[in-house]
Amino acid sequence: MTDDVTEVTDAVRRRLDELLDEYRERLLASLDGLSEEEARRNLVPSRTTLLGLLKHVTYVEGIWFDQAVTGRTTAEIGIASTPDRSFVLGTGDTIEVIRRAYRRAIEASRVALVTLEFDAVMTGRAEHAVWALQLQVLRELAHHCGHADILREQVLSQRGGVAGPRQIPS
Repeated sequence: MTDDVTEVTDAVRRRLDELLDEYRERLLASLDGLSEEEARRNLVPSRTTLLGLLKHVTYVEGIWFDQAVTGRTTAEIGIASTPDRSFVLGTGDTIEVIRRAYRRAIEASRVALVTLEFDAVMTGRAEHAVWALQLQVLRELAHHCGHADILREQVLSQRGGVAGPRQIPS
């Protein structure tokens, strides 16, 4: 029975890792072919922009795969202090800068989780099992991929072309 449980646990963890990576890549790709202005274009009443979404998911990775595991503060991690502030873009926040920061956060997340047991309980940000942290980030990435799809479609339609479904390159 233990071998069966281990096999299922390993399979679930692999699938979660695959899905996390898929959504990460889709978010990175949401900026493909866009100008800096298009990536920063504000199309909704909130601070949400395509570039801001990528900066925000960098924050998400830091909160759930660094702070929740290590207990480090947002200042120690080098991320915004609140979710709302994580959308704020500075003058130096270019597509390349934010993509590079997100790729570093992804790698740090992988390193942080690789040695942890799937059901280990982390106490850095209340008590959460590793699998629960993965599900939280997966939920947030999927949610923001939906936002990115819509924002990218709006940006491309403003170019004068016809924007169709699945505008984020896959």
